[in-house]
Amino acid sequence: MELFSTHDPAWLAGLAAALGLTGLVAGIMAGLLGVGGGIVIVPVLYHMFTLLGLDEAVRMHLAVGTSLATIIPTSLRSARAHYARGGLDPDLLRSLAPSVFAGAVLGGLGGSLVDGAVLGAIFGIVALLVAVNMALPSQRSALAASLPAGPARGLIGAVIGGLSTLMGIGGGTLSVPVLSLFNYPIHRAVGTASALGLIISVPGTAGFVWSGLGVAGRLPGSIGYVNLIGFALIVPLTLLAAPIGARIAHSVNPARLRQAFALFLAVTSVRMLLDVLY
Repeated sequence: MELFSTHDPAWLAGLAAALGLTGLVAGIMAGLLGVGGGIVIVPVLYHMFTLLGLDEAVRMHLAVGTSLATIIPTSLRSARAHYARGGLDPDLLRSLAPSVFAGAVLGGLGGSLVDGAVLGAIFGIVALLVAVNMALPSQRSALAASLPAGPARGLIGAVIGGLSTLMGIGGGTLSVPVLSLFNYPIHRAVGTASALGLIISVPGTAGFVWSGLGVAGRLPGSIGYVNLIGFALIVPLTLLAAPIGARIAHSVNPARLRQAFALFLAVTSVRMLLDVLY
């Protein structure tokens, strides 16, 4: 635990409190927007690891892997809450699940082959593009009346699963705007995305655990690229807050929900890109 011993106990206590607050915000966002909380957790963990002086070579990988692990219980809790309120589409979930899972497996295994700066750039660029799309009026952003079937739907699912795993997010960041592009109701998209988060996070976490085994420079208390200390501090409040976000989602105007989604994505993506570039 040499990395922790170089810091003042009060500073470390503040760090723990910040991680707990991150879990609270991430839980609300998971229930509200179906994003699994990763859009909040990844940049916060990245900056926390920077403050701790963690090796730059493993910093982003550890943030992504830990975020994916926290999404497992959060997505399960959020999906149950949305299903209870009729906001989850089982048929759509079944049609997307196989390809999303396959993409997540490839993303998890391929994460070890990608440089940390590249992971940060992927996070920032994709999130910023999604933010711009979600900020547009819904009638302008629709590409078709419904989601395509067959191989095209499979390709969409695989891209969502793969990119979401590399970004350390639960799938809603990509699946919600994609479903919106095909004229799918936002509340049903959010509810279904929360379940996709579970399908993405399980194989994604396993891949980052496997690829990070034995790698030097990781934070103490880590299994592969998943830090158990960060997981333990974030998850309890995330689970507590996820149902609150789900309740809010069903009482908010859809247009306002899109605006909130776009705002959070824009802020986090710009911050990440600035860190990668400078």
